[in-house]
Amino acid sequence: MSIKDNKIIADCIRFVKHTLNEAEGGHDWFHIERVWKNAKLISQKEHCNLIVVELAALLHDIADSKFHNGNEEIGPITASEYLATTNLPSDVTEHIIAIIRNVSFKGGNTAKTHNSIELDIVQDADRLDALGAIGIARTFNYGGYKNRTIYDPTILPNLNMSKEEYKTSSSPTLNHFYEKLLLLKDLMNTSTGKMIAQERHSFMEKFLSQFYDEWNGKK
Repeated sequence: MSIKDNKIIADCIRFVKHTLNEAEGGHDWFHIERVWKNAKLISQKEHCNLIVVELAALLHDIADSKFHNGNEEIGPITASEYLATTNLPSDVTEHIIAIIRNVSFKGGNTAKTHNSIELDIVQDADRLDALGAIGIARTFNYGGYKNRTIYDPTILPNLNMSKEEYKTSSSPTLNHFYEKLLLLKDLMNTSTGKMIAQERHSFMEKFLSQFYDEWNGKK
């Protein structure tokens, strides 16, 4: 990357850190930083536009709809307004915004309106942060933030949720493993993403086994 590109990235990092200064712990700057690092790692084995990948990773959760009354436009709008200050070519900024619009899970049943290797990379990078030890920590942090029950064996996971049902669900936190986290391994796009996801998926399965043993008084 050029000196100019590095400056654009550095400026974007400052903007994101400032904007997400008081964000919920699973969607704060540190989440963004991990996704950014994941995206750069995956990019090493892909032919892609790195400036698009890095900026999309940095801006993908700049205004998550979960914290803005379900408004799915506020994120792309906030990112677009910021990118307008960078003097990047319009096709680059449009590509980044398209990635931001399509990166989220949204129940897993929403068709993409954009396809590119850059989207594949950022989507995998974001999904990796929902897996493994970090994914478990983020899930329970958000469940606590929303004051949800940790687990209720009488409330079964809903494996066929619509997008709206997914957005408005208030089910116990453990159900989220079955409604999203354990599905991600088979939704990865890149070879690197698939490899890392498999390891993190296995870790979550071990966690769940231990959880149920402890819940049922077996250990």
